[in-house]
Amino acid sequence: MKKLFVFAVFAAVLLSCGTPKTVQESRKIIKGYWSLDAISYSESGKFNVTMFNDTSKECFEGTSWRFIPNNNTGVYTVNNGNCPTGDRNFIFDIQEMDVNSGLYDFLLKPTNTKGKSDDNRGFRVRLAQLNDASMRWEQTVTLEGKPFKITMNFSKISE
Repeated sequence: MKKLFVFAVFAAVLLSCGTPKTVQESRKIIKGYWSLDAISYSESGKFNVTMFNDTSKECFEGTSWRFIPNNNTGVYTVNNGNCPTGDRNFIFDIQEMDVNSGLYDFLLKPTNTKGKSDDNRGFRVRLAQLNDASMRWEQTVTLEGKPFKITMNFSKISE
């Protein structure tokens, strides 16, 4: 009887430490190829924004992204001829923030081709919307002491 009780407690602890179901479902949906179609700002005007310490908004629009959730890696490709083109590798993590609201945090960390980060710097964005056809990220930064939101809209290309 004592062994059964210990086993039941161990099983309960093991199951409670697993990845939340909503995060597991999100990993299934995000898997595959996406296009970053549009980037918008919460304020109107012309801003000089460098996305993920890489390149400008104009260069990021139209990039293609691949997410590989079984090892939390991916690559995005800048293919605008007026920009520094090529593949950029990254690792990512989807972190559930609130079970009731379904809000997520999404951590993206640029890496080299071997999955190592030069400066160990990552970028946190809010995974505001995700379904089989589209995804929306929101990142809030500070501009002149006020919140400034950057919204990135993706569409699914294929799995």
